[in-house]
Amino acid sequence: MKNFKSYIIVTLMLVFSGCSNDLESINYDEINPSIFPSSEADIQAIVASAYYPLRGSYGNGIHTTSENGLMFMLDATTEILQGPYGVQQEASLHSYKATSTAFTRFYDVFYNKISGMTLSIDRIQSSNVNELIKKQAIAEIKCARGLLAYELFDLYGPLVVAPLDLLKNPLKEEPLARLSNAEMVSFIENDLKDAAADLKAPGETAYGRFSNGMARMVLIRLYLHEKRWAEVEEQAAAIMAMNYYGLEENYVGLWDIKAPVDSKEVIWAVPADYAGTSENQWQLMVLPANFPGRGGYGTIQSSWTFYDSFEATDIRKNALIAEFTGTDGVTYNRANPANYMQLGPIPLKIDPDAARTTALTTVDIIVYRYADVLLSRAEAIVNKTGTPTQEAIDLVNIVRRRAKISEIQLADYATLSKFNDIILLERSHEYWCENGQYRSDLIRHGKFTEHALALNGAASQSAPYKALFPFSLDRISEGKGKFIQNPGYN
Repeated sequence: MKNFKSYIIVTLMLVFSGCSNDLESINYDEINPSIFPSSEADIQAIVASAYYPLRGSYGNGIHTTSENGLMFMLDATTEILQGPYGVQQEASLHSYKATSTAFTRFYDVFYNKISGMTLSIDRIQSSNVNELIKKQAIAEIKCARGLLAYELFDLYGPLVVAPLDLLKNPLKEEPLARLSNAEMVSFIENDLKDAAADLKAPGETAYGRFSNGMARMVLIRLYLHEKRWAEVEEQAAAIMAMNYYGLEENYVGLWDIKAPVDSKEVIWAVPADYAGTSENQWQLMVLPANFPGRGGYGTIQSSWTFYDSFEATDIRKNALIAEFTGTDGVTYNRANPANYMQLGPIPLKIDPDAARTTALTTVDIIVYRYADVLLSRAEAIVNKTGTPTQEAIDLVNIVRRRAKISEIQLADYATLSKFNDIILLERSHEYWCENGQYRSDLIRHGKFTEHALALNGAASQSAPYKALFPFSLDRISEGKGKFIQNPGYN
């Protein structure tokens, strides 16, 4: 990432290896924990290593915009994206199973990063570095650990979280069970609350790093997941009370080639660069090979169902490309889709960056924005009591006004079910192709299977248990009876 390039070489030294797949131990050939960390530079290198799995990278960055990343795969389980073949089609049809490595890999690749962060916190706590530096560093790592744990929890349900005493004794091989739901939520919640208390305010935080606003934003996602409405409202109110964040007038401009480093709407973004340190591959994924300028592989499309759900004047619809004239001189659209938009329009949320010289782009990957705070608070206010209010309607209309569409009226959304329907629709329109959270929104409101069946009909293999992804057979086997597979995948 841009703010951490000076630490990349040191970060590569912070590689952990373990004799058990449940644990992540220290490689004493690379790190001597008795002398490392011993300086502020050492601490910052450890902090950089916590951001490393959260970047955009095809092989080992969970926010890659390829099929190895959350946004691509999660939106592909909804009407936002549809895959014409491969793992994308598995996602769209909900045909994934325990042998589907594209769906089990998120846990297999990233769960041990949580253990690595636990060891990093312990090393920092035991160091003789300035206490204020240690406090800030631990807060950033706890935010990273809470974010990663939440993202995996959202995919799979409760995880295995190895305790520190076992991590510090890697020669002791002990299969571990998954936490209970309450234990998992508490683990994430404690990390994020600690981070919110100790991280700097957003105005004092470098772009691309975690602020106390970011910690509270992930708490909102956790509380939405658990339907803890009062706490969603509390965290959203706390973010709004910072009097820092606001909506950008130019929605589309957030995904311009120029990074939104000064934006008051961006809560957290992953900086991208041509060097591949943290990469954005979205144009490569969605643009057909014959797209004017620089094309791509055309691996994923949106759906016409999603496209038709927008109001005609909605500016958020503009990046759904429903027609283009290819380099072959042929105009492609809904009536003449060829193999480029037979399922739906091209979902190019970001600038085409037609002058780019590589398959990658420098358009940054925005993960969380202030608009989410407004809509989350509106949802919480209504669901806490079961009654829509003018305050909630007003919050929704702030977002809709920016989108250049009509404001909604309380009289038209006076019941809980009607209000939740408009919240779901608004969330899909506002956050498509950002962090994949619409899948979780549908699950929260009991609409995940319903939408999948409506989209794909008899071809869909959706069922309620598909709301969670499966664990790999290797993880189940290594658990020796303690690690239990998610229901439906046995």
